[in-house]
Amino acid sequence: MTALPLVFEAPRRGKPPRHLADLDHDQRRAAVTELGEPAFRADQLARHYFARLSTDPAVMTDLPAAARTRLVSALLPQLAIPVRHLSCDGGTTRKTLWRAVDGARTESVLMRYPDRATVCISSQAGCGMACPFCATGQGGLTRNLSTAEIVDQVRAAAAAIRDGELAGGPGRLSNVVFMGMGEPLANYPRVVTAIRRITDPAPKGLGLSQRSVTVSTVGLVPAMRQLAAEGLQVTLAVSLHTPDDELRDTLVPVNQRWNVSEVLDAARHYADITGRRVSIEYALIRDINDQQWRAELLGRLLHKRLGARVHVNLIPLNPTPGSAWDASPQAAQERFVALVREAGVTCTVRDTRGREIAAACGQLAAATPPADEPLP
Repeated sequence: MTALPLVFEAPRRGKPPRHLADLDHDQRRAAVTELGEPAFRADQLARHYFARLSTDPAVMTDLPAAARTRLVSALLPQLAIPVRHLSCDGGTTRKTLWRAVDGARTESVLMRYPDRATVCISSQAGCGMACPFCATGQGGLTRNLSTAEIVDQVRAAAAAIRDGELAGGPGRLSNVVFMGMGEPLANYPRVVTAIRRITDPAPKGLGLSQRSVTVSTVGLVPAMRQLAAEGLQVTLAVSLHTPDDELRDTLVPVNQRWNVSEVLDAARHYADITGRRVSIEYALIRDINDQQWRAELLGRLLHKRLGARVHVNLIPLNPTPGSAWDASPQAAQERFVALVREAGVTCTVRDTRGREIAAACGQLAAATPPADEPLP
């Protein structure tokens, strides 16, 4: 079993350049004046970035020609290069491999549905939680992403949907899920600041609804409680995967520090403080965590601890390289759902997207393509 560090600190690599999305309103104006421009230029830059989703100085015609390139270079630097796009599901799902300026690699997944468009973003390059059924966790942690590196995944996704780059024509990004690479609450200050940038109204932010943002965690209890005090209305998704400590110690090693009872207490606290229903993520693994008694125990625990403020999201295990585990058969899946529901807990099976391009839950590994060249 992999031992976890006492403190969840990411290894240090090259520091990403300063970016407009890292700064609040006053800091942006101060940064612009340091460059010898009037403070209101910061508001103009923010309008291009957050409202028009652009970083191209050529279209910023409201800025003086002599200042455009200098301002963009200083405050809207390119943070990552899209190395590769892979698409599936009839062109409605697209995974992007990003290479940051220091070489760190991350992935994001953009998904188009009939009634919404969702981007699944990364908060870290890699992950230090070491869950054995997750490709990201098995690859280890490279570093935390900066606030701007997180936000820019959302901006790029919003621009792609607006410009009709996915099947279905032009549209609008509606949902953001922190379920890509990394444990979001292990990069707490940057993730919370990114949420505010994503949800603040333009031109201060991208203007998405807080209720359309979901933050996933394997159960970092102090950070869950801290998030409850932030005054946000985001959905908290807890990756539980089994209701008993004996198995969870192996499936989710952080359980050795904060056990199932502590995690559920923190989830109840979040629901009580925010009034938001908590999502329980459960990857269903054949003959590992799909037994009838575990379904019954899960239902009882959740009904007792969270009542109506919980929803179980079953995820048939997605295959990862080198893993001997696979998804539970359909009959076991249906039985599990029925037993959880019998306990009075809402339970549904997630509509899996992107499995054939390794873009589904637990599959993101930021693998290097055969020819590691940026897209034209």
